[in-house]
Amino acid sequence: MLGSTHGTLTTDSRQARVIACGEQRPGPAVHDRVADLDVSGRPLHADVPDLARFFRPGSVAVIGASDTEGRPNTGITRQLLDWAGRVGARVHPVHPTRPAVFGLPCVPSVARLPEPVDLAVLLVADPLPVIGELAEAKARFAVVFASGFAETGQAGAEAQRRLAEAAREAGVRLLGPNTNLNAFERFREDLTGPAIALITQSGHQGRPVFALQELGVRLSHWAPTGNEADLETADFLSWFAERPEVGAIACYLEGLKDGRAFLLAADRAARRGVPVVAVKVGRTEAGARTAASHTGKLTGADDVVDAALRQYGVIRVDALDELQDTAALLARARPPRSDGVVVYSISGGTGAHVADLAAGAGLRLPALSAAKQAELHQWIPNYLNVANPVDNGGHPVGDQRGRKIIDALLADPDTGVLICPVTGPFPPLSDRLVRDLADAAEETDKLVCVVWGSPAGTEPAYREVLLGSSRVATFRTVGNCLRAVRAWLDHHRFTGDYRSPFDAAPRTPSPSFRKAQALLRPGARLSEHAAKQLLRAYGIRVPREQLVTSAAAAVRAAGQVGYPVVMKASGARIAHKTELGLVKIGLTSASQVRDAYRELTDIARYEEVGLDGVLVCQMVERGVEMMVGVTHDELFGPTVTAGLGGILVEVLNDAAVRVPPFGEEQARAMLGELRGRALLDGVRGRPPADVDALVEVVLRVQRMALELGSHLAELDINPLMVLDRGQGAVALDALVVCR
Repeated sequence: MLGSTHGTLTTDSRQARVIACGEQRPGPAVHDRVADLDVSGRPLHADVPDLARFFRPGSVAVIGASDTEGRPNTGITRQLLDWAGRVGARVHPVHPTRPAVFGLPCVPSVARLPEPVDLAVLLVADPLPVIGELAEAKARFAVVFASGFAETGQAGAEAQRRLAEAAREAGVRLLGPNTNLNAFERFREDLTGPAIALITQSGHQGRPVFALQELGVRLSHWAPTGNEADLETADFLSWFAERPEVGAIACYLEGLKDGRAFLLAADRAARRGVPVVAVKVGRTEAGARTAASHTGKLTGADDVVDAALRQYGVIRVDALDELQDTAALLARARPPRSDGVVVYSISGGTGAHVADLAAGAGLRLPALSAAKQAELHQWIPNYLNVANPVDNGGHPVGDQRGRKIIDALLADPDTGVLICPVTGPFPPLSDRLVRDLADAAEETDKLVCVVWGSPAGTEPAYREVLLGSSRVATFRTVGNCLRAVRAWLDHHRFTGDYRSPFDAAPRTPSPSFRKAQALLRPGARLSEHAAKQLLRAYGIRVPREQLVTSAAAAVRAAGQVGYPVVMKASGARIAHKTELGLVKIGLTSASQVRDAYRELTDIARYEEVGLDGVLVCQMVERGVEMMVGVTHDELFGPTVTAGLGGILVEVLNDAAVRVPPFGEEQARAMLGELRGRALLDGVRGRPPADVDALVEVVLRVQRMALELGSHLAELDINPLMVLDRGQGAVALDALVVCR
């Protein structure tokens, strides 16, 4: 774990800079305008609430205050008084029958408060009546601890809605209900350097991060958001991203109140270069169900949540120990000088094992140059491997050679990270080794990581040297170390050239939107013919085809389209044409076309599916079958999916998701996530497919999602035939369901 006493690093999306001890990162004003709206009428920038008076109020009202020992409110009142003393706030106890609480004069009601209050803390079972009274007290913020709201079901959700409405009418920003005292904890004030700001929807799950202070890592704030009737994770995320003392934001998320608001807040953090690390529960049905019962919010479809977090640079981790280690590293480490990782150990077996794990984690382990290896062999026996991983054999770390080896490794321009696993205490070698590492780390701008493998963790080399270092990043497990290093490198790559997708989001409807409106049928499924007209309106290529209603017209259409042709039944109620025998392919003559027309219409009558006609289509035979679609996510709204097409999308489930808006870079990144991506590059002698055309289709579908999101329940282009490079992509079939 990185220590606390010297300079650190943080980045801005425009420029990376090292922040020396005591230096703060400047930022724009806390208040930020809600900028213009996108084409669907949604804001394009986060509105940042001024939470300064929440965390540092001038005056606090404690409603329901008590000093009777044994009562729950007494312990809470005592903690609030202690906290208020630390932040310099005046406290006004409120209780209808007590003249004083803990020696402070007590007023009988909110109406009798002697001054406007910044923060009202409600220690009452039914907070609703009190919320209305707070308007007269001109309270800025209120905290509601009471439970029994949205986490309990429909009746509780309705009670929470009334509470939120009362707060809006009173002009009070509300934290809770179902929250706790974490915002009022005692934070260590002797620690320096960039801090971690913590957001949790379960107070208990934030305890491991809060405990980092005992290892020398500074925490600045803790926001326990509870049910988020009003103030939500996004509000605190936006505000923390503007705080100069915050080096990273750690989150424990069960559900999100508003997916769009969260992404806007994450975008603000990405613009500022502030890393956000999150545990997001709900990967499994059981986890999602439990989270909903705890906080009463949406967990969202996990594949969409995962994609949305990556899209805005939020680093998702699975466990609380990962949250600790990754947030601490990102808050305090300098920017990388190189992405090269060198593994250095006193055991060849240890080095080889960690090197394997590092490569598996996606880290780059460059082979050291012949000159560098020759330099290392001045101090390391020639029979030991020093190419990377570097095995010193043990004995050199016990004398002056140990520091020379470390300095030589850190001096290599391809070394960005030095990882030294110490599998267990082996004095005096381990003691001398970690001292040399700590001293070298103070003199380099490269990242030095030590994995201290002893299960005891009581050794002076660990407790005093490693945890006392301001520069060494110390971990207890190899896995956490490698994942944190990968997250650190990924974060700086991401923010180094971050361009907010919201800046490029369309503000006004395109001409295509006006054409599309005439084709939509509220609450209905479109026929294939109508769906393809919708695609044409947005410039997405479809085959040459004609809709016919007689065998003779089918023959004429085939001649105009050009043999061979495909014939398909077209109707709003036909969902699976192939399974019903309503598709005929490879027709090469007029007689085949006439027979196919009669067969298709006979089947349609038998199945009672209803026809608007039969499509006679150009046959497109060679290409890579893909799919591109739009679905509506309950949390984030319209989402765009791309993946392998045909039946493979159902068999392999090989698809990637993005939440609009996004640009060309993200569209290409979607394709890079597919397990079947190699098919687009050409396999078994096939030429490469037209990936540029596929990307263009994804972007046009995104435009449809943005403009038609409120009208479009589902869009599925499958298959989208991606032709050879330079020849484009053709939507062979499409399904559209209107809202």
